[in-house]
Amino acid sequence: MNIVILDGYCVNPGDLSWEGLEALGAVTVYDYTAPEEILERCQSAEAVLTNKTPLNKITLQALPRLKYIGVLATGYNVIDLDAARQQGIAVTNVPAYSTHSVAQMVFAHLLNITQQVEHHAALVREGAWSRSRDFCFWDTPQIELQGKTMGIVGFGHTGSAVATLAQAFGMHVRAYTSKEASHLPPGIKKASLEEIFSDSDVVSIHAPLTPDTRGLVNAARLALMKPTAILINTSRGPLVDEKALAEALEQGKIRAAGVDVLSNEPPRADNPLLKAPRCYITPHIAWATREARGRLIEITVANLRAFLAGESIHRVD
Repeated sequence: MNIVILDGYCVNPGDLSWEGLEALGAVTVYDYTAPEEILERCQSAEAVLTNKTPLNKITLQALPRLKYIGVLATGYNVIDLDAARQQGIAVTNVPAYSTHSVAQMVFAHLLNITQQVEHHAALVREGAWSRSRDFCFWDTPQIELQGKTMGIVGFGHTGSAVATLAQAFGMHVRAYTSKEASHLPPGIKKASLEEIFSDSDVVSIHAPLTPDTRGLVNAARLALMKPTAILINTSRGPLVDEKALAEALEQGKIRAAGVDVLSNEPPRADNPLLKAPRCYITPHIAWATREARGRLIEITVANLRAFLAGESIHRVD
């Protein structure tokens, strides 16, 4: 089988191996592929793997040899699924590979906000502690998580993992989910969106991006939050109305926000969150631990191996 990887660098910048795929066929890896390069690079491909490089209807119609598309991610909106179905092209994704890494990033943001570790470490390097009269020094509030309430919007794999960590910190956990209350883990209370935003000390977003969830965190819901509350988003950028969040931070309506995703990535220079006070932004790296990327590749190989064996794993077409 002729296998082409269109944008392999993000998943594997050189610290991992493609040897599992190489055992299944001839593999050509491109670090990046521009839109105008897709057709030429895929002409002889029977299997194409893509992370963010789009494969639309016109492109797929021009690739009669293509039998399989493997998305190197959980989200598969870069593929025209209707066109793939019409041509009998199998499409798979990779779910749940980064669950624990993303949950870890939630708490990396939360602990940074509550204790300002980087900020205080910088002050120490600048000599502020050396100039202090006391044996200790801080210039921002130090906040304990024990006894606080974590509201989780979306209770799939990642939301559930975040809940487990929150409980380990002694937090009360509320979840907005379609699951029945009786099916939730012990100690997790089902709540409405209004209850999540009004009652929680921390709101962590873990919902998929759909027409119904786009802009879910809007001005009205931000207005429900406590002025001491913290918003964390490691899910999808468009779930948050970024202008409304920036205004809430500027007006002191909430304490802080930690986000790993934005509506446009890389962000445009005029994104309001880039200059918003107490907004801590990481560049979409929650998924990118070496361990998570290694699992992504392993599952990708398993998906293609199953397809070649006539089996169906993680099919989304």
